[in-house]
Amino acid sequence: MDEEWTAIPKPPSPATRPSARTAAPPLPPAANSYSYYAPQPGHAAAPPVAPPPYYPPAYAAASTSALGPSNTLFLRRLLAVAIAFFVVVGAATLILWLVLRPRLPQFSVSSASVSSFNLSSSSQQLSADFDVTLTVRNPNKKMGVQYDGVRAAVVYGGETISETSLPPFYQSKGNVTTVHARLVAAGEYVGGDVTNGINSDRSHGNGAVRFQFRVLSWAVFNSGGWRTRRHVMRVYCEDVSIGFNNSTASLGSLLGSPKQCQVYL
Repeated sequence: MDEEWTAIPKPPSPATRPSARTAAPPLPPAANSYSYYAPQPGHAAAPPVAPPPYYPPAYAAASTSALGPSNTLFLRRLLAVAIAFFVVVGAATLILWLVLRPRLPQFSVSSASVSSFNLSSSSQQLSADFDVTLTVRNPNKKMGVQYDGVRAAVVYGGETISETSLPPFYQSKGNVTTVHARLVAAGEYVGGDVTNGINSDRSHGNGAVRFQFRVLSWAVFNSGGWRTRRHVMRVYCEDVSIGFNNSTASLGSLLGSPKQCQVYL
């Protein structure tokens, strides 16, 4: 009996018994609370947390706000002045053009001759010495014409036989100028259509071969201190008939009266 009682554990003493005043365990943090690091006894404190970095506002927004009403008004006035300037200049140019009324020069082939003409049908090579005289008349009574970069060419059937450069010249108002052009073809290769066409022309009727004469030039019209911009002037002299005595003749000359040319600007 004594042994059974001995085996039963004794109740705790008042010193070890939990007291009703013992502090309750801490409550879990609220959902919207922020946790901070609390240093434990015997441990060093954590370094302070740096504040979030500061970002200045975008440059675009600053530059946009910098363009105040005064700057916008200045730009509008500047644009209006530029438009007014171009309108005035254009109107003045139009008025001068209407007052002066520039007219295109008149070109004509007054004389033309060919020497040393030789066309080989087998090799399709052409040799010839062309001597052409142009008469250029300026019909303008208030304007002169300056010609630069003048080039001339002899053409047959759309194919250039010979071309050359001519010296620049100036025509005063109402002036008539004579221009000489010498064009030499030395063994120039020509197409079969050109060979057959020339041989056919020389063997029929008066042996006239219908060449074309071309002139290309820069032209500037001026009156006093006013002048136009440079224009490309094209001169087309069609059906310039050179007559040969027979199909083997090496000399030929212009048939009929001077040939008028078409002028385009």
